Amino acid sequence: MTVTAFHRRPEPDEIARVTSTAAELLEVLWGRASTAPASASQLRLLHILEHNDGVNMRTLAESLASTPPATSRLFDRLQAAGFVERRHSPEDRREVRLGLSGRGRAFLADLRGRREAELRAVLELMPAGKRTALAEGLEAFCAAAAAQIHDEQAHGSGSKSA
Repeated sequence: MTVTAFHRRPEPDEIARVTSTAAELLEVLWGRASTAPASASQLRLLHILEHNDGVNMRTLAESLASTPPATSRLFDRLQAAGFVERRHSPEDRREVRLGLSGRGRAFLADLRGRREAELRAVLELMPAGKRTALAEGLEAFCAAAAAQIHDEQAHGSGSKSA
C-alpha cells in the first residue's frame, strides 16, 4: 500500500484513490491502538448512540442499515458488556430510548485517546507545512462530506451524487 504514485493532480479520481489508501492505513493504525472488546459493527452502534442519544430501536436499525432483530441482538451484547442502556421515555413509558452508559462513554474516550496517540506519532514525522496542508484539506473534506450527508438525509435519499 503506497501513495508515492500520487501526481499532485486535484482530480477527484486521484484524490479518492489516495484518500482510500489513507483510510486503509488509518484502519491499520487504529487496529494497533485498539484493545477493544467490540467489533466494528458494535463500534458503529456506539458512535451512533453517542451522537443520537435517546433514539429508539427502529431508528437505530435504520442508522445501521440493519434489521431491528439484528440490531437488537447487537445492542443486547453491548448492554451485557455495560456499554449501553435502555431507558423508558418520560412521555410514554411504552417507548424505550437507547443510549450510551457511563462505561460506554468512557470506553469511547479511551479508544479515541489511544487512536489519537497512534496518529500523533505519524503526524510528528511530517513537516509542519504538510501537516497544515493536511489539516486544511481534511477540514474541507469534512465540511463537504457533512453537507452531502445532511442533504441526503433532508431529501430522504441514500443515493450517491456525483
